[in-house]
Amino acid sequence: MTAGAGMGPASGLAFADALAAVLAPVGGRAIPTERVGLADALGRVLAQDITSRLALPAWDNAGMDGYAVQRADVLGATAASPRVLPVIGTSVAGSDPTALPWVQKGTAVRIMTGAPLPPGADAVVRLEDSDRGEDTVHITSDRDVQGRGNVRPRGEDIAANAVLFGRGTSLRAAHLGALASIGAAELPVFRQPRVTIVSSGDELVLLDRFDEVLAGHRLVSSSSYALPALLRGAGAQVTMAPLVSDSLDALTTALARALDAGCDLLVTTGGVSVGAHDYTRDALAALGGTQGFWRARIRPGGPIGTGMVRDVPWLGLPGNPVSTLVTAALFAWPLIRALGGHAGVHHARIPVRMMDSADTPAALRYFLRVTLGVGSNGLLEARLSGAQGSNLLRTMALADALLEVPEAMTRVDAGTMMHAILLPDAPPLLPMAAALPHTGS
Repeated sequence: MTAGAGMGPASGLAFADALAAVLAPVGGRAIPTERVGLADALGRVLAQDITSRLALPAWDNAGMDGYAVQRADVLGATAASPRVLPVIGTSVAGSDPTALPWVQKGTAVRIMTGAPLPPGADAVVRLEDSDRGEDTVHITSDRDVQGRGNVRPRGEDIAANAVLFGRGTSLRAAHLGALASIGAAELPVFRQPRVTIVSSGDELVLLDRFDEVLAGHRLVSSSSYALPALLRGAGAQVTMAPLVSDSLDALTTALARALDAGCDLLVTTGGVSVGAHDYTRDALAALGGTQGFWRARIRPGGPIGTGMVRDVPWLGLPGNPVSTLVTAALFAWPLIRALGGHAGVHHARIPVRMMDSADTPAALRYFLRVTLGVGSNGLLEARLSGAQGSNLLRTMALADALLEVPEAMTRVDAGTMMHAILLPDAPPLLPMAAALPHTGS
């Protein structure tokens, strides 16, 4: 395999360059499409524009409970000088607009929120601005009949024959509701990327061999459980290959089987560094693979690589449990989003105030695991979730975000404004800062 041009193996790529290299193979690739039912479309990506065949609302309707009137009949109405109008009918949600009485000059129709506006009316007087009469109503104020007059116009939400959502839209719950309202029972979407994970390590076992862990002979392959869960959250169909022993032949065979079975992305964990038992790059080379880079100037997770093998993108993640998850969040997550057709794949950086101090002495971009809370001033506050060793998985589980520390900074002082990247599976609601335990140094 050949390393990327202009990159020394000891230095590696800067984070932004490494991410660009990871995403590069997606550019121009045709993403397969399929049709799914609306109820199964959450989190999927539209493969083409969706056009509405109808307008919504389908008719002018009331924005308030009240009385549909001709505006000119109620202008100037006050409690001392009300306008008195006969009530000639009622319109409720679900009424047939063609069967409603015509609002002639000097008449009113009782109307409910969302009900179709009867013909002839151009305003709705709020119920509160009347005596709520049933046969005859006294209008006591004209304060809401100017402008739109509490009328929701036809097509205000969705115009007929207009594009409702465009190709590349990532579908959330509200999208499904809007699509249901226009009768979109099936949707053209991009197929979910098929990701195969191959992990190697003689010391690793799955939970069915936990007795060997208790005996002190082996370690649980925690990434065999955490990594597939994280990548499924990005929208991938994940296959976890059986654990592979530390030998070139075993790893080459396992990678070949994964490629023969078919996948859109091949992910490996471990074996991408330069140790005596790190065979991943040699195994990929034996299968005709080419390598883009194999190290990034980040911590944790520096030993990371990317490339192509049999026209399938390969992403090599480090083996330490935290490094695996951090690099998966930083690199694999946006790559899978890109492979799945999502328009937005780059991380959003949010401003936070760091409440702990931390040393970052190496000339690397650090990603510190932090918890987040809302301070009394409304700003997000970040605290270290615990010690930052790449083997300390509990502090990764406690973290909400990764605090990004530029290479030039050797220390982050408490009170410094920084930027953080939310972890993909972070909880959507945050505690008030006062409730957060102080675990930093």
